[in-house]
Parts: sequence; structure tokens; C-alpha cells
Amino acid sequence: MSVAGSSDKPTTRRYTPEEKDQAVRMVRALRAELGTSQGTVKRVARQLGYGVESVRSWVKQTGIDSGETVGTTTVEAARVKELEQENRELKRANAILRSASVFWGH
Repeated sequence: MSVAGSSDKPTTRRYTPEEKDQAVRMVRALRAELGTSQGTVKRVARQLGYGVESVRSWVKQTGIDSGETVGTTTVEAARVKELEQENRELKRANAILRSASVFWGH
């Protein structure tokens, strides 16, 4: 049974860069203290009231960005996104030019 005004969909919380950094630092400190990575993400996420998968992805991305883990860095992902946008704009411009060319009989 739903409460009036509520939704069955989970809400998406936006975390600040400071919150993300704090969570990653806590996970890394706990791993160093315990000598294991087993359960550290879940423990920190629960302690902070954050989503486990959110914390897990931040820890993973921090490892990639620092060169400790193989993967696409945040900077590389942003550049790909930027290039994809530019590509879409160029395709749109080309389509307009083709239409104009047909219209003007060239």
C-alpha cells in the first residue's frame, strides 16, 4: 500500500564530491586497518547511510583515476561524452546542408 504522494520508485540522491571523497577515504582506511577489502564498502555505506553500490562505484572509479586499476578514467569518459555530442551536432549540420543542397538543386 502506497502512501499518498509517495512513489514505489527509489529516489536518486545526489552526493557532493566531498561526501564521495569521504566515503572512499573511509573505505580505504578501513581496508588498511583490517588488511582486507571484504565487507568494507558495505560497512562504510551503512555507517554513512549511502547506497552500497554508489560507494562501491566511487571506490572503483577512484582506483581507476589514480592509475591503481585498469579502466576508463573520469577525464576520458568526459572527453568521450564531449566528442559524441560534437559528432551528433556535425551529423545534424550535415543533414541540414544535404537538405539545403537538394532544395537549391545542387
